[in-house]
Formats: sequence, structure tokens, C-alpha cells
Amino acid sequence: MMYNILKKFKNPKKRIRVSLLLCYDTGAILIAEYFALLIRFEFRPSVIKEVFLHSLMSYSFLNLLCSISIFAFFSLYESLWRYASVTELLNTVLACVVSSVIQLVGMYMLQYPMPRSYFILYLLILLPLMVVGRFSYRFLRIMKQRIYTEHLEQPVLTMVIGAGDAGTLIIKEMQSSYHLRNKVVCVIDDNPQKKGTRILGIPVVGDRKKIPFMVKKYKVQEIIMAIPTIEPKDKKELLEICKETGCKLRILPGVYQIINEEVSISRLREVEIEDLLGREPVRTDLDMVLGYVQGKKVMITGGGGSIGSEICRQIAAHHPAQLIIFDIYENSAYDIQQELIREYPKLNLVVLIGSVRNTHRIYSVFQKYQPEVVYHAAAHKHVPLMETSPNEAIKNNVFGTLNTAMAAKDNHCQRFILISTDKAVNPTNIMGASKRICEMIIQALDQTSETEFAAVRFGNVLGSNGSVIPLFRRQIEQGGPVTVTDKNIIRYFMTIPEAVSLVLQAGAYAKGGEIFVLDMGEPVRIDDLARNLIKLSGYRPDVDIKITYTGLRPGEKLYEELLMDEEGLKKTDHDKIFIGKPIQFDVDKFMDQLRQLKILAYEDEGQIRKTVQEIVPTYQFNNE
Repeated sequence: MMYNILKKFKNPKKRIRVSLLLCYDTGAILIAEYFALLIRFEFRPSVIKEVFLHSLMSYSFLNLLCSISIFAFFSLYESLWRYASVTELLNTVLACVVSSVIQLVGMYMLQYPMPRSYFILYLLILLPLMVVGRFSYRFLRIMKQRIYTEHLEQPVLTMVIGAGDAGTLIIKEMQSSYHLRNKVVCVIDDNPQKKGTRILGIPVVGDRKKIPFMVKKYKVQEIIMAIPTIEPKDKKELLEICKETGCKLRILPGVYQIINEEVSISRLREVEIEDLLGREPVRTDLDMVLGYVQGKKVMITGGGGSIGSEICRQIAAHHPAQLIIFDIYENSAYDIQQELIREYPKLNLVVLIGSVRNTHRIYSVFQKYQPEVVYHAAAHKHVPLMETSPNEAIKNNVFGTLNTAMAAKDNHCQRFILISTDKAVNPTNIMGASKRICEMIIQALDQTSETEFAAVRFGNVLGSNGSVIPLFRRQIEQGGPVTVTDKNIIRYFMTIPEAVSLVLQAGAYAKGGEIFVLDMGEPVRIDDLARNLIKLSGYRPDVDIKITYTGLRPGEKLYEELLMDEEGLKKTDHDKIFIGKPIQFDVDKFMDQLRQLKILAYEDEGQIRKTVQEIVPTYQFNNE
């Protein structure tokens, strides 16, 4: 029996551990047998009847085989006892009860006489011996860890918010790991019934209103929010309280971590700015998206960029017949390629390197692969850089869009979605003006094409390439200063996955010629964004990390708009997606202007902004 148990374990260390457990269990069973009989006769060995001793010795070997088999059945040799919990305790109790019952039945059937009280005493002795043997390792480990934590020169005093299952698991891991310097000193929970109780020896000290006081009382340095099911509004309120304490904040991502049993220190993440948005994530109608993507050849230009790569991820999850990624930057194209191969091994994926400015290259791609749906995300987007290289903005954005759109039209593509920007509205920079011309191109082509052309216009996305968030984070890591252009500058913000899901949803609504406008929520003051990021990192703005104001950059304005004065809003079935009424313009004149603009752009004409303004009258620029 012991050999059969040991041969299941290939690892020598595990075999040694299991061998020691088997030896311990053998001794525990023998001790329980003898001491049960000894207690029955009041610790007087001389008065124990020989018939009972004979029964004990005759059945002892059989009892050992049966009991160890029962212990193995209840996985008592496979559990990691350093992490033993209620489940392991329950298995141990059941194994001991079953062992005692089997012994009673076996002795009765083999007609071995034994006092009836013996079987109860046997169970009462065997059970604590088994529990002590199993749980002593965990107990000693916890005590050793506590002593280790107490003697750390600088343990990280930690507050856990949430006295539920997730919080308990986080505390347990911190108490049992030698690799963590965190020492949990208190727990916060809004449930008044939990106040005054303890979790693994840690006091539950009150609700969220007590956080600032308890941070000072316990000298807390780090706060961990362990409430996966919390509503966004409550999360925002909690984080608003926590960020004023000066503590570093970390958060458990979501309820799926509980479902997948993935609650651990490794799953904790830094608190992100989007956690402070305080709203529900934007939802999309996945069935509608599936309807026009599933089974289709889909092409994404600029597929390696922030927006383009997220479009690739979401499209890949909707079972396209083929996904074609087109990008000029090989490193980012390679990164998304490897990610999709790993996540979707059955995906029919094509990754191509090339520029949308190369007419022959873009046409050859369309002719070879015949994409049915195109998302055009390739563009120069960095406002200050484009201000110093305006001709490049026109070449890439305007004529890259024209090349791609014409290739889609000539190759009978079903749908073409342009990724536009709120900077196209009353533009004050060449990038925004170039994107407005792109919108006009797709509106013009839609009038003479079977392809359904549409544009989706939205504001900034959190964490995108060129976004202020990564810049602020790097500046904070370097000790500051954090640079903000203007104290009053505001922007609309949305997470990349949210924005892309709305882009896909808007694409499902496209009938041709629309400019879809996404509801980006409430505008955010960039100065507040910077200060919140500093606080969430555990520092004090203007004390630990300085904030400096550098002034508006070339082409930058204090606020962005999503509609022009001439445009009206039309609702769609999605409460976050609207359609701007198309502005009428002379298409023939517009196409003539494009031809002239192309000549000037490729001649690197220095006065190109004036020509752009003739095409986009709302474009205002500094003549200096």
C-alpha cells in the first residue's frame, strides 16, 4: 500500500515528504489504538483483559492498511499543508471518522471483542493527532513568518480594504510568504457587523470613513483594495479617500479573479486613472459586431498602434475569416502578431509591412487579399511634431487615407471605417485639419461608391502612445517634475478597449457617409489628472513631486470639441454613439483642391497651411 502511494510521486522531495507523513500516520494510528484502550481502563495496563489486547494486536495490521488507504482516498498525502485551510481540515476529519467506522465494522465482522467506548476514544485520539501533524507545519511557518516580519528593518505597514474572501486570501498570502515585506496591520470594511472582529488575527477597525484616521494610527504605508465586486461609483469614492492619505495604492482587478481562484499578490495591480472615472464600463452589442465581422476578411491599417492593436484584439475575438494587419513600423506589428498567435492560434492572420503613402503597395495588398471590412487607423497623431512637419502630416494622413480609401473602393470593399479625432473640429493644428480633410474624403467617396464609407470621431484614450498618462508615470518614477501645459487645459478621456468597442459598434451602424461621434463622458482637467496620479503613487503633489506648467504647445488648445457648429446630433441605438449631420461641400472642387494640395505637400512647400485652410475654413493657425 505504501509503495503504491509513493510511486505516484516522481519528485524525490515529494517522496520524502510523503514517506515522513506515512511514518507519522502509522505511529499516530498505533498510539490511538493503544491509548484508547488504556484510557478505557483508567490508565491501568494491568486490568486490561487479554482478549482485548489480542483483538487489538490481531486487527492492528489490517487497521493500518485500511486507514492509510482511506487517508490516501481523502488526498491527505497530496495536499500542500503549508497552505492548509478549511477544506484540508474537513478532509482530515472525514478520513478519521471513516477510519473509525471501518475499524468498528471490521472488528465486529471478524468477531474481535472490544469495549464499545474504545471506538469513540480511538476517534477522539486519532483526530487531534492527525490535525496536529498536518497543520503544525503551517502553524510553524506562520509563526516564523511573523517573527521574520517583526524583525524586518522596514516592513511595509499595510491596510487591506475588504474583509471578504478576497481580502482574507490576500492577508493569508502576506502572512505566509517570505518574499513579501508587507505587514497587514488593519482591515477596513463597510459591514458594521464585522467591526471589532479579526481576520487571521488582524483587526477589522471600521468603515471607509475611518481610513484617514486608521492610516495615521497604524502608520500605514500601503493600502490594498480587495473588493473585486465593488461598483465603479463606490470604487471611485474609496479611491478619492485613499489618494489623500499619501499611501501607495494597489487594487484587485475584478470578480473573475475570485471565480478563477486567481486571488493572489501577483494579481494585484497599481491603481489606474480609469479607476477614478466612477462610471460603468461602456457596453457594446457583441452580436451586432459579430454580424458584420464574423466570417469576413478584415484589414486594419496602423494595426500595431495603440488603437489599431486593440482593434486587432477585439476583431480577432469575433472570428473573422482573415485578419490582415498593415503597418509601417515592424516592431509594433511584430508585437501584436506574436500576441495574437499566442491568444488565437487558429486565427487566419496576415501581417504586412508597408506605408499607406505607397499607392502601388496599398493597391497590391487590396488586390491580393480582397478585404471586405477596413479599419483605417494609420496616421500621424502627435500634434506638436506635426506642427513642425506639416507636409508630412498631409502626406501621411490625407493622402495615405485617400490611397487606402480609393483601393477599398476599386476593389469592392464592403465597408471602410476611418478612425478620426475630436481635433478635426475647428482645428487649431495641422494634424486636426488633416483629419478633417480625411473625413471629407470618405464623405466624398461614399457618394460615388458601393463601399460604405464612415468615420468615427473621438477624443483622447487613456494610456495610448503619445498620451499624457505614460509621460506622467515616467516623470513620477524619475522623481519629477511632472509637466502640465496649462493649469486649465481639459480633455475627454476613455479607455482604449472602451473606445475601440464603440468604434466596432459604430461600424455596425454604418450605412455610408456618416461621421459617428462617441460620447466620451465628462471632460477631465489635465492638472487634476497629474495630481491624482502623483497621489495614487503615494506622493504629495508640489511637495514630493513638483508640477510645472510649460504653456500650450504649438497648435494646442485648452479644450477639444466633438462637433462643429454646423453639425447636429442624431441618436443611434447605442446611448454613447451619435451621428453628426454631414456638412455639405462641393465634391468636384474638393477633389481639385486635393490634387493641388498633393503637389504642394510633395514639393515640401512651406506655405501649405494656407492651402489647407482653403479646404477647411474652420482651420485657424498662427501665421508666425
